[in-house]
Amino acid sequence: MRLKSEDLKSLIKTKLHKAGLNEEHADVAADVLTFADARGIHSHGAVRVEYYAERIAKGGINTNPDFKFEKTGPASGVFHGDGGNGHIAAKLAMDEAIKMAKESGVAIIGVRDISHSGAISYFTEQAASEGLIGISMCQSDPMVVPFGGAEPYYGTNPIAFAAPSSDGRMITLDMATTVQAWGKILHARSKKESIPDTWAVDSNGEPTTDPLNVNALLPIAGPKGYGLAMMVDVLSGILLGLPFGNKVSSMYEDLSEYRKLGQLHIVINPAFFTGIANFKNSITETMSDLNQIKPAPGFSKVLYPGQNNDIVIEDYKENGIEIVEDIYEYLKSDVIHNNQYDHKNPFAE
Repeated sequence: MRLKSEDLKSLIKTKLHKAGLNEEHADVAADVLTFADARGIHSHGAVRVEYYAERIAKGGINTNPDFKFEKTGPASGVFHGDGGNGHIAAKLAMDEAIKMAKESGVAIIGVRDISHSGAISYFTEQAASEGLIGISMCQSDPMVVPFGGAEPYYGTNPIAFAAPSSDGRMITLDMATTVQAWGKILHARSKKESIPDTWAVDSNGEPTTDPLNVNALLPIAGPKGYGLAMMVDVLSGILLGLPFGNKVSSMYEDLSEYRKLGQLHIVINPAFFTGIANFKNSITETMSDLNQIKPAPGFSKVLYPGQNNDIVIEDYKENGIEIVEDIYEYLKSDVIHNNQYDHKNPFAE
């Protein structure tokens, strides 16, 4: 079924508020989740709400965190999340990074001790909407086999990037360092669909098409994705003095405990390099150049990075955001959660 963006956000906000988040934090979390669904990134949208609600209700997210920003240098700082909601902590940390980059040209802000923060392109687009370049990366559950290994060590460890053009559009990237994010498999489960055999392996290390039989995810491009996952883990975990590698807590391990995840924001101000107008004009030209590239067989057009999301946004604005029926029924119900995620393995089994 399809819902208007504002209606979906309202349902999500109400559910998270009833679970225990204060109204401000519930509003930001709902905005991030709706942002994902509105771009077709359903793996990080409403499908996650019940999990968040259960963790909030069981005390695994601090509903009254003592957020603190510590400036550690002219262009660096650490945002202390105190076990709070990851969406709002990451947003507030990006606000600090934007302010710093406008003054200093660059900013590197670490975000410590937070819960899951959702689709991290939300935060890089925060920066791009201010005429800046945004980069963000974060840790996630150890559920990915290192290249050549048969046991999980790193998480999907996503990386996001956004930069502004001269006409209000953005060129964006939001990718897991795995062939697919775990949330994509979660979405396949919700729709009772199979997955490609290149996404994940079972307990024997064999490729699987059953989303219920996944034991580990595969890194993108083998050793390259493995190396990127390592880089993200170092920059958003080890650099911030947080648990790393397979010591990162599982999303479902104990929903009464804070997760202590890390995230890193990097913001660059083009005014300190080539100049804002020149930079934005060149991004716009890049977008146009890419659209004019001769398409390969089977393709109608070459899209610039993030353009597929723009297409989905326009469709959903006109026709509503597509939501799985079961998720909609949960959102509109009086049920806070169905006690289905606590003390499960990284794949909620």
